[in-house]
Amino acid sequence: MKPTRIFDLLDYGVLNFGSKNDMLAGKEDGKWVKYSAAQYKENATNVAYGLLKMGFKPGTKIATISNNRPEWNFIDMGISLAGLVHTPIYPTITTEEFDYIIRHCDASMVIVSDKFLYKKIKPITDKIKKVKNLYTINKVDGAKNWKEIFDLGQKSADKKLESTLKKIKDSISKNDLSTIIYTSGTTSNPKGVMLSHYNFMYQCFNLNKIIDLGPEHRALSFLPLCHVLERIVNYTYFYLGVSIYYAEGFQKLADNMRDIQPHAFATVPRIIERVYDKIMAKGEQLEGYKRKIFFWANKLANEYDIYTKNIVYKSKLALVDSIVFNQWRKALGGQVKIVISGGAALQPRLSRIFWAAGMPICEGYGLTETAPVIAFNRQYKPDIKIGTVGVKIGEEQKIRIADDGEILFKGPNLMLGYYKNEKLTKEVIDKEGWFHTGDVGIIEAGRFLKITDRKKEIFKLSNGKYISPQVIENIFKESPFIEQMMVVGENEKFPGAIITPNFEMLHKWAADNKVIFRDNEDLIKKLEVNNKYKQEILTLNKKLGKVERIGTFRIVSQEWTPATGELSPTLKKKRKYISKKYETQITEMFEKKTKK
Repeated sequence: MKPTRIFDLLDYGVLNFGSKNDMLAGKEDGKWVKYSAAQYKENATNVAYGLLKMGFKPGTKIATISNNRPEWNFIDMGISLAGLVHTPIYPTITTEEFDYIIRHCDASMVIVSDKFLYKKIKPITDKIKKVKNLYTINKVDGAKNWKEIFDLGQKSADKKLESTLKKIKDSISKNDLSTIIYTSGTTSNPKGVMLSHYNFMYQCFNLNKIIDLGPEHRALSFLPLCHVLERIVNYTYFYLGVSIYYAEGFQKLADNMRDIQPHAFATVPRIIERVYDKIMAKGEQLEGYKRKIFFWANKLANEYDIYTKNIVYKSKLALVDSIVFNQWRKALGGQVKIVISGGAALQPRLSRIFWAAGMPICEGYGLTETAPVIAFNRQYKPDIKIGTVGVKIGEEQKIRIADDGEILFKGPNLMLGYYKNEKLTKEVIDKEGWFHTGDVGIIEAGRFLKITDRKKEIFKLSNGKYISPQVIENIFKESPFIEQMMVVGENEKFPGAIITPNFEMLHKWAADNKVIFRDNEDLIKKLEVNNKYKQEILTLNKKLGKVERIGTFRIVSQEWTPATGELSPTLKKKRKYISKKYETQITEMFEKKTKK
């Protein structure tokens, strides 16, 4: 049996992994509540029955706004079984974005996870005539609960309803619309990406051949399930029989890691950077020979080459593995076989270090429009090349580099188009069927795809030289003192940078160097601090070509987050927003440098 529609995974799971009691698991009242494949199917079917009994017709849109939890899956599959269209929405976006997406996707019902979101969403849905119902997953006083849909379905189940559901399922083609996922909107209003059942299932078939995991393994899920990467990873875990445990949130991520001891998880580079920063911060606290061994191990890891045959190097690595890297692995549960990284470019340095430490990071590439995986680095040689995003995952996929360097794509996982925007669909998918990704890249060694920048983010200096911000930013984020950085300088003589410090590291450095400060705003104005960052820039500039080197910079005191607006829900920089926010600082830093 080969699933071709999303809900086909339910029968596949029951058939192949019926004896497993923890296909899905979530924390309730401090305990892990586990569900088998059979329970998953039963719960999803009751949701589907309930939706049909409420009068929902195939093609109707239902929006969900929720954290990761087993119930998300029951609702997702129930919507799919009933032939409805699921629109999952990030819980962390602005009120204006919630309003826009709920209206634009034509949602007839919205389901939210908790009281906080209910209070935030109810004033919005009250003003939208199309939305007939607002439900919650947690129990909230005065609100309808998702269990009412479930219970209605369970009570109403009879041969007539079973027959209706079967007819709907039989009528659904693998190429029918299954979901609308809204992009995070770094430059404009979010776009509704229409994805079919087979867009996802094609990924599952191919990732199933690539990812070396099975029913004996556990995965921890913490990236939002509304994000296309975590969603396809979850479908693939289920397809492989991997137990999926849903983290309680980022605050308890470390506790969940130690508790579950996952063999796999998907993440974005920013989280990997933070994990590494915490590891290094602990190393800084060591003294004597322990400190020396720690930083020797880190140096060895930074020199790691997957294909090395150097016996002396391997011996040194084996020596520090049991002393240092073993402790690193314990921090992530001690059982990690694969870390899936996507959503943005990963620093090659971090990839080398984690591979050396026995925690393989497999970086991939794709977009919401490609459901999402186009290319992926494998767990084993020879299909790994650090610094690239790997090779394509399926034979039917085609990748081409256009004359201007843009990556073009064709394949069974390409979207149906943008919802209510045929004009934009035609702009990104040309007459020959090539999808223009907007990313710039090259093919290395005949098959490895390497991303060099976003086409729209590349800018020209006054001397006519082009600058690729992402390349420069990735190099500068190697500094433990830089949390985030945005390269600017269009039409200027040289590039500059807006920098948000890693305040944890900066506070420690200030204490060690007896720099007294009142708050972060005061700290970044200190001469000693600015001299420290000048030194960091001078050091890292040596890794860049002359025209790429940062010539001026400004430190800012506010951290960048999705809540404050500088980052998208997937932690990508909103460059237009940041440029506007710091317009005065950007102007002043170039004027001051030019006058000098």
